[in-house]
This record gives sequence, structure tokens and C-alpha cells, in this order.
Amino acid sequence: MSRTSQKKNVLMVCVGNICRSPIAEVVMVDTLEKANKKNVVVDSAAIGSWHVGNRADPRAISTLAQHDLKCTHIVRQIKKQDFAEFDFIFGMDEDNMSELRRLAPKGSKAELLMLGDFGLDAKNRIIEDPYYESGAAGFETAYQQCVVACAAFMKERLA
Repeated sequence: MSRTSQKKNVLMVCVGNICRSPIAEVVMVDTLEKANKKNVVVDSAAIGSWHVGNRADPRAISTLAQHDLKCTHIVRQIKKQDFAEFDFIFGMDEDNMSELRRLAPKGSKAELLMLGDFGLDAKNRIIEDPYYESGAAGFETAYQQCVVACAAFMKERLA
């Protein structure tokens, strides 16, 4: 079976699963759909449990809507079985990556990657958390970074 026909599972992770990871999830789904890649399942999750059961931050939903994308994700927390079910688990910054490495059970299937390592230069590879910003600019920046990174990841690893 070729690499392109094998089903892959991708999980986007950030601290609360209300800003960066739902944006990344929606952007990755859109990127894959536009490339007609139907063999990839995408989800997102939180490291912490604070927002479980809620929807994404209204600013994240609004930013996606401005790009004709819809976010219906309900926040969930990452669980041990995710490390066995997902092929790729992405963090958005170094703290996310450190926590993912700590949480990963020994012998995990999932490859832990930082999303910004794909297509973004070293200076811009951290997808900063826009939650504490008063406006929408940080959400748009995160969206634009995700567009570039998701396309680069797809071309590099899902071709």
C-alpha cells in the first residue's frame, strides 16, 4: 500500500483547545479537501481541561468565518489513547511540545511535531497563543501561520 493510500490521523493540540488548535484543525481539513486528500482524519484537543465541552473562542470562530471556514469543534482534552490512535500530534509552541512529550506513553505510535516547523522560518515557527489579546489580530496571525504550515506538512509528509 502506498503512503498516499494509507489512512492517517492528525491531532492538533494547544493549551485549551479554543484558539490555535481548532484553527489548525479547520485549516488542515480545508487544505486536505482542496488537495482532494480523503485519507486523513483531523481532530484537535487540549492539554488542560478548563474548556472541555465548550466551543472554540468566538474570535477563533470569527477569524475562520472571515475565510469562509466553519468551526463546529467541541473542546476535548487529550487522552493516552490519542498517542496510539494518531499518527501525528502537533503542538503549537515549545511548552505544548514539552507537555506532549511528558504525557506520551512509552512506545507511542504518534509522532510529536511542532506545526510551525513546517513551512515557517525559525523566527516565526511558534504559533503564539492569541487568547489574552483584546483584538483579533493574533487570531489572524495564527490562522495565516496555520495555512502555511498545514500546506507544507501536507506536501512534505502526506504527498
